[in-house]
Amino acid sequence: MGLLDKIFGGKPKPGEPVEITDEIFDEKVMKSELPVLVDFWASWCSPCHVMSGLLRELGPQYLHRMKFYKLNVEKNPEAPRRHNISSIPALLLFKKGEVVDRIDGLLPLKPLKERLDKIA
Repeated sequence: MGLLDKIFGGKPKPGEPVEITDEIFDEKVMKSELPVLVDFWASWCSPCHVMSGLLRELGPQYLHRMKFYKLNVEKNPEAPRRHNISSIPALLLFKKGEVVDRIDGLLPLKPLKERLDKIA
């Protein structure tokens, strides 16, 4: 466990985005019964950190209605390649294994919530 994990608790609260990898992408995203949001990000991307904060705020509101995941594109290149992610932050929203919405770049909280409400 790293220093930041020790300071900030290490595990996401219920509903907050959970880190996934290429290896478990299909299991967690494509086979999910609930709609899924995947946040494609990288540690060096400042707008990604802003988006991450928005998703941590929104995620608990969608508990039991939508799953929130985040995937580091530097450590996991396969899923971004398969889904044509060429810039970050990028959000893909899946329903029954199909992409039903895509958000490239930052989006303010209210319009982001409106887009999620259409799917959840």
